[in-house]
Order: sequence, then structure tokens, then C-alpha cells
Amino acid sequence: MTGIGTTTQSVTELLYREALYVDEKRWDDWLALFDRQAEYWIPSWDSDNELTTDPQTEISLIYYGDRTGLEDRVFRLRTGRSAASNPMPRTCHVVSNILATPAADGTCSVSASFVAHLFRRNAEQHFFGRYDYLLVPAEGGGWRIRKKKIVVLNDLIDTVLDIYSV
Repeated sequence: MTGIGTTTQSVTELLYREALYVDEKRWDDWLALFDRQAEYWIPSWDSDNELTTDPQTEISLIYYGDRTGLEDRVFRLRTGRSAASNPMPRTCHVVSNILATPAADGTCSVSASFVAHLFRRNAEQHFFGRYDYLLVPAEGGGWRIRKKKIVVLNDLIDTVLDIYSV
């Protein structure tokens, strides 16, 4: 049986690895961290204190119902078919305050804080907020991301918001 310390260590490594892969634009490695059924969601703010709660019926900043949406986004980034992401910014993601909560079914709920710094066209931007994950055990050990919810806390989004921004 895995102890909470071992779980926290393996979860922390996964989140750090995910940030590194995005910063280094190692898209295949990044996609491999996600389960085929992975949901990726950045809800929008409904009011100053309330997020939207249903990506099917309310506005989201980004929503992909499974990994194919992420794969398509990566394809567009790689092929230059994303004019808003050309040129790609340099990024640095900082992940902290990681709290892992294992469940009896073998999954793990995780919350963390993030700051992402971006530099493009002689300008710096940043995004900050919280991550909420649902992780599932991976074949051969470790974890895969089944759900990732990103709560962006910036009051003003003055640049492109994309998968590499948060």
C-alpha cells in the first residue's frame, strides 16, 4: 500500500514534470501525461466571486472534453496554424502548495497553486491561479491526468490565453 508521503512525492513529480514539458514545448511528453478520457477545463468567472460550473451549458475560457482536443491544439501549435500563438512565448511555470488526497478507489484528487510567466514580443505577461486534478493510476506505476481544472485568478487577461499560458 502506498503511503501519503509516497503519494505526495509521486504527484508532486508529475505536476513539476508537466510544467517542465510545457516550458520546454515537449508536447508529446506533455500529452502522454493525460489519460485518453482527460477533461481539460478553464472555467470563466460568472461574477466577481463565482465561476461557471458547467462547461456544456456555460462559457468557458477553454474546454476540451477529452484528450483529442489537446492533441488538436498541439497540432495547431506545431504547424503554425495558430496565428495568435506565433511566435510562441517563452514560459516559466511555477507550481506550489501541492496537496494530494488519495481516494479508496485508487484515484487521487490534487490541488495546487501556479504562476506562469510569459515573454513574447518584448513584453512580459503572467497568469496565476489554482489547479484541481483528478489523477488515475497509470499502467506500470505513476499517474495519468483524468481531469484538470484551471482557475485563472487574474482580473484582466490582456494577452492570448492558451494551454501554454497556464
